Amino acid sequence: MNERISVSPNIHFGKPCVRGTRITVQNILELVGEGISFDKIIRDYYPEIGMTDIQACVRYAIDIIMSEEIHITAEAA
Repeated sequence: MNERISVSPNIHFGKPCVRGTRITVQNILELVGEGISFDKIIRDYYPEIGMTDIQACVRYAIDIIMSEEIHITAEAA
């Protein structure tokens, strides 16, 4: 797992967070998904994290998707 992301059952019910914070990866990804720049996320939302933390959140999401098993079934004709 990414060294900047941690998962603890005692923090947000085990949702992945930026290490040393209670900021979830999901919160960061939602802001990124809204088109908010990394600089603005740090400046206006989470000044306690850095650019590398946001990049780690994106990398974490990519790693999850890459490890996902996809089962394709034939569609009915």
